Amino acid sequence: MTLEFLVRGLIIGLIASITLGPVGVMCIQRTLSKNRKSGLVSGLGAATADTMFATVAFFFIALVSAFIEEHMNIITLIGGGCVAFVGTRIYMTNPVVQIRRNRAGKTNLWQDYISTFLLTLTNPAFILWLMVIFTAFNLQYDASTPDKPTRVASGILMISGFFGGACLWWYTLTWGVNKLRRRFRPRHLLWLNRITGVIIAILGASAVISTAIKMIQ
Repeated sequence: MTLEFLVRGLIIGLIASITLGPVGVMCIQRTLSKNRKSGLVSGLGAATADTMFATVAFFFIALVSAFIEEHMNIITLIGGGCVAFVGTRIYMTNPVVQIRRNRAGKTNLWQDYISTFLLTLTNPAFILWLMVIFTAFNLQYDASTPDKPTRVASGILMISGFFGGACLWWYTLTWGVNKLRRRFRPRHLLWLNRITGVIIAILGASAVISTAIKMIQ
């Protein structure tokens, strides 16, 4: 039974992380513009935030679902604005400067981790998606059951597996992207930054605009 919860968590962590959203695009961009370590650390920042969401979704589902649904528009506006801001910054970043800083050993991995961690936290609506996945895998925590300590321990194992699955995805993604890294020249990276920035900015702006239109109506 212990192994079952760990494996379920691992699978859910992979499924939940595999969607290539703004954070995924950022990890690819950083792996190519800086190095694999930067991309992986960025992915671990997202994995940490997603694991926090998974913990809330599993143990406190009844408390947070109503709040998120009630404030969904505000959450989307804030999150979309943050995503658009990040996309604009990436668009304006010179990859040559990033390469020089990396060669000089000035790459700030802590900053890479925190930036994706905070960006992922701007999308708490992700909790609702996790709730759907947990239900599909028949993983629901009920604090009223007699064997509460056992269920808490199983939940912790499941969350640990979730984090492991998320880390496995980011490790695999950055490993694959890093294999293509030597084929990119500075001019390629410049266009990569611009395309990445535009994609992320559009994702954020579209979320803000669609939500604003919905609120006006």
